[in-house]
Amino acid sequence: MVKDSIALIGFMATGKSTVGKALKEYIGKDYRFIETDQLIVEMAGKPIPRIFSEDGEVKFREYEIEACKKAANLEKVVISCGGGIVLNKANIENLKKTCHIVLLTANSKEIYDRIMKDGKETRPVIDKDDPMKEIESALKQREPFYNISAEIIINTTDKTIDEIIGEIIKATMK
Repeated sequence: MVKDSIALIGFMATGKSTVGKALKEYIGKDYRFIETDQLIVEMAGKPIPRIFSEDGEVKFREYEIEACKKAANLEKVVISCGGGIVLNKANIENLKKTCHIVLLTANSKEIYDRIMKDGKETRPVIDKDDPMKEIESALKQREPFYNISAEIIINTTDKTIDEIIGEIIKATMK
């Protein structure tokens, strides 16, 4: 099977959506950009913070599995995956069938700065008293899953979108 799609994985605020949209534009008109989190919102009929507060994380992860399956079955897409998608091996197995899996990383301070621009309340995983501590804890927990899942790893800290896209294109067009 030809891998004609790119799945961007990584912790929140590493640039998956921003880079994904720009990458789709760079690749061309016959590609689409989708976000697994947006698919989840559409399936649940409510925003992610409400899913977490009303239905819990387990239900959110069930939606996430379904969204990942749906995204992986599409052709010629750039997929921005939710930060926790790597927590379920089935998600990665589905993506690997059709996608190059690119891990976008950033240091914890950069992630914190980016998140605080949007407001921590938009990110249920770190909407706590000490967001930096939550970021570092979640990064430490998820890092092995990200590294095992990724075919390509790109650190986005202090890089322009064009530099990141250039690295993705170079790595996936081999």
